[in-house]
Amino acid sequence: MKNSIPLATLPTNTLFGQGDVFVLFGELFGRGYATGLIEAAKAAGMEVIGITVGRRDEDGTLRALTEDELAAAEDNLGGRVINIPLMAGFDMDAPEGGTTPTAMLGGMTLDNWQGYKLDWDQIEQSRALGTARFTDALTKVMAELDGMIPAGKNVFFAHTMAGGIPRAKAFMAIANRVYKGRGARYQSSQALIESDLGKLILQNFDEVTANSFGHLLSHSTALRERIESEGGQVRYTAYGYHGTRILIDGEYRWQTYTNYTQGYAKMRLEQFAQEAWDSGVKATVYNCPEIRTNSSDVFAGIELSLLPLLEALRKEGDGAWTDALWAECQALLKDDVALEDILGTVQAYQLDPVMQPFYNFTAWPMPNSAEQVDKTVSTSQDIVGLHADRKVLVSDVLSQHVVKATGQLIFDGSSEPEGPVLWLDHDMVAKQLTA
Repeated sequence: MKNSIPLATLPTNTLFGQGDVFVLFGELFGRGYATGLIEAAKAAGMEVIGITVGRRDEDGTLRALTEDELAAAEDNLGGRVINIPLMAGFDMDAPEGGTTPTAMLGGMTLDNWQGYKLDWDQIEQSRALGTARFTDALTKVMAELDGMIPAGKNVFFAHTMAGGIPRAKAFMAIANRVYKGRGARYQSSQALIESDLGKLILQNFDEVTANSFGHLLSHSTALRERIESEGGQVRYTAYGYHGTRILIDGEYRWQTYTNYTQGYAKMRLEQFAQEAWDSGVKATVYNCPEIRTNSSDVFAGIELSLLPLLEALRKEGDGAWTDALWAECQALLKDDVALEDILGTVQAYQLDPVMQPFYNFTAWPMPNSAEQVDKTVSTSQDIVGLHADRKVLVSDVLSQHVVKATGQLIFDGSSEPEGPVLWLDHDMVAKQLTA
């Protein structure tokens, strides 16, 4: 893909309504994008059905939810949950008598990880076992789901699976060097990708983030054909990330968080949508803007792509709502700090010569550099330090609004989707919020 393809107009839901079925393909946890989409589906009167990734016992065995866990999951979702463990990835799978990929990392340390070697024959066996486990469970999920969808109903499948980092003790220390390390603590993201650890992570990212979407599309074929034969329609969506257009020096320009290691899997996710679209299936990956979530907090500086939304709101829908949001954000800063000054700092960062090489769409995801990480992390830390409470940030407020806006944009846009891959940039998020 040579250019990002933005959603250009505010869509309107013309398909989904009372009694139609929304299927969340991925369990709902904590703060994240899925909540906005679920709220939009509920507001339209749809029945919500979810699945579970299951839970692991102390010995690593994957199991279904207990009665209490299931009740809590259904309460959190606001709908029924199919209690068949559908956990993607293979980091905890192993052949009989073998070792899981996660256990293989047990001897890895901050000092030896770059030269640490893995048994790739055994990892390939684990990957095959993990895929078989996932697809076997998915077959059962689809059989159960088939009995839950009445004739004549429209169905919205929302894929939300992402991630896949093995739970190695040393990884967080390594990640802190790769994503936050400055000066002597700087570590090249390319060094991670070229290591055995990085190769394992990329493979597991593919399984969790991308291939799970491919399995959903293929394993729901019979159900989709049944729904369509009875007068209903089916849509598929997935959450992507591939940079975002934000206001930089008065113009919407594509930019990205660097380094986004999961970017390779996100592009594979886009490919699955393209292949489905080419075969007549309406599947769309929506590439969403940067927000702060439980998973994105490993990346220092992600809010530097988010804060310019305040300026987009002024540009696209200035008025009482925008004024109130600016006032709310201003109140989170120290008494002698103006919100405009913070936005000026972000603009200076975005325009800094150090950052310009990273605004290369066709080279995405680019590896980090020592100068870029220093610029990103130092600017982020400076801005966080200007808040009255370092745990209550402007970026948290904005993240909640982006979740709500993107959920509505994805929901409405999926009635008649414009293509297999679309970008939700700051202009459309601002227009949605101020509509």
